[in-house]
This record gives sequence, C-alpha cells and structure tokens, in this order.
Amino acid sequence: MDQKTTQVADIWELVEPYLAAERLELDDLELSGHGRGRVLRVTVDGDGVDIGLLADLSRGLSRLLDNETDLEGAYQLEVSSPGLERKLRRPAQFAKSRGREVVVKLKDGESKRTVRGQLADAGDSSFTVDADDGQIVVDYGDVINARTVYRWEKTPKPGH
Repeated sequence: MDQKTTQVADIWELVEPYLAAERLELDDLELSGHGRGRVLRVTVDGDGVDIGLLADLSRGLSRLLDNETDLEGAYQLEVSSPGLERKLRRPAQFAKSRGREVVVKLKDGESKRTVRGQLADAGDSSFTVDADDGQIVVDYGDVINARTVYRWEKTPKPGH
C-alpha cells in the first residue's frame, strides 16, 4: 500500500469508532490533493444528520485528528452526509443501495461504457444491475465511478 492509502486506513480506524459512539456510520473517507490543497472528506450516515450535527462532528473530528494522527501539513476537513445521489466506491455502499437506480461508468476492455439501471444485488467481488437490456454483472475492479440517481417526480398541478 502507498502512504496515502495507509493514512486513509489509519484515519478510518480512528474515526469509525468515534462516529459509532454517536450512533452514526462512517460511509466514506477520502484524502485528496497535495500540499496546502489537501482535503480530508468524511461522509457520515445515520438518522438525524443535519447541518448542526455536521458542524458539531466537524469540530470533534478536527480535535481528534489533531491529537491522534500524524497528518503533516495543512489540510481542509469536510464533514458531510452522502446526500440523495451517493457515490458508490465500496462493496458495503453498493449493498446499502440495493433497489436504487444507479449509473455506473465501466472499463470495458480498451473502451468505456455506462450502465444505468436498478441495483439488484451486491456481493463481495461484484454487483448486478437490472438494465434495460437485461441483467449485467459487474466486477468492482471494472468500475471507474458509480453513483445512485435520485429522480425528482413532477408534482401534478392543482386541478389536473
């Protein structure tokens, strides 16, 4: 593993129990950028996540990370909830999203393709999408990026 992957794994092990004590789930953790442009994104999920809770978590996580990690140099901490359209990067995220509509960009040999449909199943090494042209089984290693899709339903006009 490279240094950034090791750092993310170490931070995950530190942050996950902190959030569990708050009855929240660590949905994702991402460290990106370099130098003064580094960003640590912590995505939390659970009941009652609102802007006030996210602000409190940001302050608490900032103190925890300052005291318990060896993150050198400046970084910006972003704490958020996954939102309606969620990035899917880990098998657990795919499993939680069963039954939802997804868009998946895939490596298909030398080319790329996009699959859209309902996430039917998710296992340890692959997941299944019910697409318009049938079921497609996708290995996680072939995914370039994936996310859930939220469809806004039009509200009927009164009297129609």
